[in-house]
Amino acid sequence: MEGGAQYNPRTVGEVFRDFKGRRAGMIKALTTDVEDFYQQCDPEKENLCLYGFPSEQWEVNLPAEEVPPELPEPALGINFARDGMQEKDWLALVAVHSDAWLLSVSFYFGARFGFDKADRKRLFNMMNELPTIYEVVTGVAKRQVKDNSTVSNHSSNKSKSNSKAGKYSKPQVKDEDDGFDEEEDDEHGNTLCGACGENYASDEFWICCDICERWFHGKCVKITPARAEHIKQYKCPSCNNKRIRP
Repeated sequence: MEGGAQYNPRTVGEVFRDFKGRRAGMIKALTTDVEDFYQQCDPEKENLCLYGFPSEQWEVNLPAEEVPPELPEPALGINFARDGMQEKDWLALVAVHSDAWLLSVSFYFGARFGFDKADRKRLFNMMNELPTIYEVVTGVAKRQVKDNSTVSNHSSNKSKSNSKAGKYSKPQVKDEDDGFDEEEDDEHGNTLCGACGENYASDEFWICCDICERWFHGKCVKITPARAEHIKQYKCPSCNNKRIRP
């Protein structure tokens, strides 16, 4: 299992990169890889945990055997509740526990390597700039962005929502009396990827799901601009795999 004694971030920057990697892996499990994650969480198996790794990968596995473990352990037995809840509620529950685990791991490193008050505050502020896993999984992050949108950007919002797929190009150099490109880039900058939760970047290809209307980095959902040209209706992995659960 990754992490542990072989990986010990010692600075605020290193701990934050560790946090981002683990967070990205767990978001993948609960969004783009949700079907695989669901199948692995068989209630007939023993107590299982969801692990996120600095490499942005995830794993469903049994807890560590050593006592005490090298790192704080994720919530135990997430698989037992799977069939007793609606899928979206179960995923939200796992997301909440995943957020708590990420914080505990990061501040474990901080305590182990003697972060002072200023370092701890800086680390928390850096983590707090990102939406939580729960906010990404439940769509709260998207709603918050929508609530912050201004009326002046209505036309650009309409244009974006009506396009099946689009590559956001870098803002062009504008004339002094032309503020549209800057306003549009500011509005796009509030958009969060439905897979990794990261902000929009003007030089990246993005695609919008026609079902849930969430936007994704093309690389996160393995869609290229060329492939997008031939897609009449795009469904993100979550919507494509969604089915009625008992």
